[in-house]
Amino acid sequence: MSRFRKTKDPEPTAPGQVAIKKRSRVPGVMITQYVEEIPEGKSHPDFTRKPIALTIQEGKLAIFKAIMTGDPTPSVTWARNNGEVTDPDRYQSVYDEASGEHSLQMPNVAPDQADTYKCFATNDYGRAVVTAALNVIEVGYKKSRAMQETRTAVREVPEDFKKTLKARADGPIEKKKVIDDSFWDLLLSADKKDFESICSEYGVTDFRWMLKKLNEKKKEREEEQAKFIEQLSNLKPIEIKPGGGAQFEFEMTLKDPNSKLFLFKDGVMVAFDCDTEVKHNLKKVGKKYMFNINDLNPEDAGLYQVMVEGVNIFSTDFKIPTVDFLVKIQEVKATEREDAVFECVLDHPMTRIQWMGKTVPLEQGEKYDITVSEDMLIHRLVVKDCLQLDKGIYAAVAGIKSCNAWLVVEADKDPNNRGKKAVRKTTQAGGGADLAKVAQEQQGKLQKEREEMIEVVMQAQAEKAAAAEEKPEPEPAAEPAAEPASEPASEPAEPKPEPVEEPKVEEPEEEEETPTEKKKRVRTGPLIPDTVIDPGVHFTTGLSDITAVIGTSAELVCKLSSEDCDGVWYKDGEEITASDEISLVKDGSYHKLIVKSCKEEDTGKYRFEADGRKTEAMLTVEDPPRINLDDLAKFSEPVIIRTGQNATFKLPFTGREPMKIQWYNEGEELLEDSNIKIEKSSSQSRLLLSKCPRKSSGEIKIKIKNECGTIEALSRLIVLDRPTPPLAPVDIIESSSSAVEFKWRPPKDDGGSPITNYLLERQQLGRNSWKKLGQIPGEPKYRDTDVDHGRKYCYHIRAVTEEGISEMMETDDLQAGTKAYPGSPSAPKVVSAFKDCINLAWSPPSNTGGTNILGYNLEKRKKGSNLWGPVNQPDEPIKEKKCAVKDVVEGMEYEFRVSAINISGAGEPSAPSEFVIARDPKKPPGKVIDLKVTDSTYTTLSLSWTKPKDIEKVEDEAKGYFVEIRPAENPEWDRCNSNAITMTSFTVKGLKSMAMYWVRVIATNDGGQGQPQELDNYILAMPPPVRPRFTDAKMKSFMVVRAGNSARVNINFEASPMPNITWLKDGVPVSKRVTASNADTTSQMLIPSSERSDTGIYTIVVKNIVGQDTFSVEIRVTDDPKPPGPVELEQNVPGTVTVSWTPSPDEKRDDRLHYMVSKRDSIKRTWQTVADRLFNNNFTAINILAGREYSFRVYAKNDMGLSAPSNSPNWGEVKIKEKFTLSLPTSKTVTLEVAPSFLVPLKMHNSPESYECYMTCAVRGDPTPHVTWYRNNISLNTNTNYYISNTCGVCSMTILRVGPKDTGEYKIIAENPLGRAECATKLTVKD
Repeated sequence: MSRFRKTKDPEPTAPGQVAIKKRSRVPGVMITQYVEEIPEGKSHPDFTRKPIALTIQEGKLAIFKAIMTGDPTPSVTWARNNGEVTDPDRYQSVYDEASGEHSLQMPNVAPDQADTYKCFATNDYGRAVVTAALNVIEVGYKKSRAMQETRTAVREVPEDFKKTLKARADGPIEKKKVIDDSFWDLLLSADKKDFESICSEYGVTDFRWMLKKLNEKKKEREEEQAKFIEQLSNLKPIEIKPGGGAQFEFEMTLKDPNSKLFLFKDGVMVAFDCDTEVKHNLKKVGKKYMFNINDLNPEDAGLYQVMVEGVNIFSTDFKIPTVDFLVKIQEVKATEREDAVFECVLDHPMTRIQWMGKTVPLEQGEKYDITVSEDMLIHRLVVKDCLQLDKGIYAAVAGIKSCNAWLVVEADKDPNNRGKKAVRKTTQAGGGADLAKVAQEQQGKLQKEREEMIEVVMQAQAEKAAAAEEKPEPEPAAEPAAEPASEPASEPAEPKPEPVEEPKVEEPEEEEETPTEKKKRVRTGPLIPDTVIDPGVHFTTGLSDITAVIGTSAELVCKLSSEDCDGVWYKDGEEITASDEISLVKDGSYHKLIVKSCKEEDTGKYRFEADGRKTEAMLTVEDPPRINLDDLAKFSEPVIIRTGQNATFKLPFTGREPMKIQWYNEGEELLEDSNIKIEKSSSQSRLLLSKCPRKSSGEIKIKIKNECGTIEALSRLIVLDRPTPPLAPVDIIESSSSAVEFKWRPPKDDGGSPITNYLLERQQLGRNSWKKLGQIPGEPKYRDTDVDHGRKYCYHIRAVTEEGISEMMETDDLQAGTKAYPGSPSAPKVVSAFKDCINLAWSPPSNTGGTNILGYNLEKRKKGSNLWGPVNQPDEPIKEKKCAVKDVVEGMEYEFRVSAINISGAGEPSAPSEFVIARDPKKPPGKVIDLKVTDSTYTTLSLSWTKPKDIEKVEDEAKGYFVEIRPAENPEWDRCNSNAITMTSFTVKGLKSMAMYWVRVIATNDGGQGQPQELDNYILAMPPPVRPRFTDAKMKSFMVVRAGNSARVNINFEASPMPNITWLKDGVPVSKRVTASNADTTSQMLIPSSERSDTGIYTIVVKNIVGQDTFSVEIRVTDDPKPPGPVELEQNVPGTVTVSWTPSPDEKRDDRLHYMVSKRDSIKRTWQTVADRLFNNNFTAINILAGREYSFRVYAKNDMGLSAPSNSPNWGEVKIKEKFTLSLPTSKTVTLEVAPSFLVPLKMHNSPESYECYMTCAVRGDPTPHVTWYRNNISLNTNTNYYISNTCGVCSMTILRVGPKDTGEYKIIAENPLGRAECATKLTVKD
């Protein structure tokens, strides 16, 4: 049976030990506890500081450090995955007693020490283990024998490869070889971690030379790519995807988006498409290019290259593993909560295969365990703890091979296990021992093949060495000497090139035969050729698919890398020669095929072959709809008709049938009806519109479409008609005593002809006749001078075109000579003020009254006066819209108003201006004094200051203030108030919480703004600092919650700034089941569905920069206790009975559970509690009298209440007494019936709002009276807002939350057949 490397191996335990897995607080540490309960004061090992992963250069000192805890003190050991740590020269375990630190030191670290290391801490109660990786950076190019042996022996023999690593100084210089360009292409596109495998594959052993040469190649490649590419990044080599295809991708930005991309496989151009269903396809998303290969087969392996305009962009080598399944995975049937195992056996070793579950890739984790045997032939997938959701198809994918099988999960039918986790069982698939046997046989076959291959290689090398000894040594002057193990050049007659720095490679094996026989080569691996292999002629630009219209020419062009190469053209596999219709042109390296006049039979696949290379493309000849230019010009001419006439449109065309023909009018498709007829044929279409209305005018479009394309033609239909009436309303230009001038808008539709004239007629208001004014030119405006002052006139207006006269438009009544006063100008604005002059300006009125403004009248008024005085003479109006008032008294305060004047007279005056004092301009104020912050919150800031001092002729009094603020990161000040404020305080709003701000205040007056006054320091947008404090006066420190119910704890606090709030359970942060909701002043902890394990002490920690406060509440989650077991009675001492019982099942889970004992004897026959709060399981009852029979009950009791009782058997005997007979005289019947009456009446109640109110009284009566409650004479007995009870004549009513609506008179009425009684009171609700 093969041993599996599992990700989670079970910990070995001694007999009697357990292995309880626990999680450490330190991530990455696994703890195994050996005992179920650890004694108080003791603990299992744990790490407080774990070793961290190291990446260190070869030859340096590597140290892993760890600190662990545990009582008793744990012992510490170190180990590594592959190897031992027992060599004291290479591994030193050190312990520092001062710091309690354990360390593993590796001086002069070597590459073979790179591994995963483990640190174990063990004591009597458990073990803790942690891992850390050590990566060693090698200096120079080194390869260990162990790394070589992991490769297949067919590729290279370890002993031979070591010979290639000899330094050049150990022997003569080796003969230089030329390396295939694909080697450099792969390196330029590969990650550095892949350099080693690529060099090994191509036989390159001089790693430093390779890196130097690679840098040179990289610069050359970047210069070539820079011509076409702006950016190239994220190169990802080709890899097999889980879906069965392969993909490689990169990100690229082209300088010219139209640049062509070409894909080559092993030097042969491969056609690709954007369709994801084809074999080779390209998917482009933004800058990312993703090439996909679908339906993989072994022939798809090879070197793939992407080129842009002949420049290599990306190269990747695709290798398909030659592996198949010897044993495939089988169907597994598992019971719910069991583990299911899938196993398979490969014919070649693989370190890892891809597992799929329901088309989703599976990874190692808690749900899936993926393992592989040491020989890497058996692969296993374990689906842990199967549920119904896990059933489905699972697959194993190895390269391009795959196999799949069903996982069937059956429900557990055992009712005892429902809802419980059953004992773990493993359902085997494939029969583990048989699989190991198959794998062992296959491993033997592989080993035998490997030994045979090594023997052949060794024999070939021996023959090569013997042949080399028989050959004479070459003269030193002729060529450089080769190594003893290498052989001379295969073609010595060729002149030797100058020595070039090239990588050392292995020489090919050769056998000497007769001169007439060819030399044989025996390859030991993928070695490089002896000489440069000319790639030959290749395509730099291939053919592209083209589409041509029938009758036009088509041209297929490709470009070769050489101008001296001819080729052959083929169509559908048949060779093409030049003819009258086809021209074959060679222009340097360009080869062209020109089809002069394409016909449908020219459609096909064309191929060009040259020097064994070929490229293909499709020529598609299409026959879309076409229109003759003369017919199109004739169709485009507009069709002009009159209303009610018919219009016809006709257009011939040619094209491949079938064709779809559609007609449109102004973009709306025309369908046949009574007025629309459409005729269609293979060569023309005709549209007939009958009885066309004016609205039919517009663009006529025909759209012809077939499978090859679409064509459209446009024409226009013009339907002539009378114009519509001119548009109202009219605008009055002038209305005076001598003329009326007005204008109107032209007709909305001129009927297709221009307006030539307007026909007007007039009627004077009060008369019946209309006077014809005649026709006026086409301008919509008229001036009527034949009017009487004060008369009103109405006009009819008609539009005239060549098609006729429109309907008339009637105007409103227009009056001649009406007085229209102008509106009010704007309030005068003070431009400047001096002691002897005040300069004013204003804006003209928006309503001029229909005439021009002739001037303005300006008035002034002193402050406190009601009289306005003119500034200008009435007959001398002010012509301009400004005025300098000089008739002022120094020191007096004035206001001004202005009115406009037109031909009708002066209009209404404007609003008064602001008060202005006749004095010289003021000086700006100084800085404000004592600027300070009075209050702040997270969004507001309150300021106060003292007004600046008034210094005569230096700083005048401030009339207002501006507050400005700026964030600390912004140099620009923002003004908080647009208008100056007069108060010396201000609140800035809309701040960002906890942001930093600078604040300043600027005083202002009529003389301008003073200098700003800033605060000395920046301000934080936050309330004043407050140490966290809980605000609830009474907070519960103990809660009992029934299991399954929610547990909720609300804590109110105050703190500034906003504190950090943490909830702890027994000193540890609460689990994810517990929800904590925090607000500015409150925090709530919620357990949605509590369990007994939630019992504990919950602590809230409220902390900010000022301080912190904590509060703890104990939550006990419990349930109604289960009753005790059977009760037994025993008498040890006369007169006493010892009661004992089996503990309740809840006793172990509830430390507050206790017992209560009740007793009943045959005389009193009532149960009496004789013991309570018993924490043991027995009780001795005393005063047990002879002759009485006793019974006992035992209850379990906890915070939720009592359990059901457990009854004891009866104790004692009852003496039989003689029956006592007593003869009594006949009693008289007494009637106790009485009418209702109140023993205790209702009291007056004054209750605060939202508090509880309780009313009560006592009533008697026989028979028991019926009681009804009333509020304001409305019955309350059926109102659910009131809780009403009547117990033994005590009547009560409770109002849970008193509100204003509950105020009023309350009355209670008691009734029985003998009478009725009432009692009333009043309830007053206080605010």
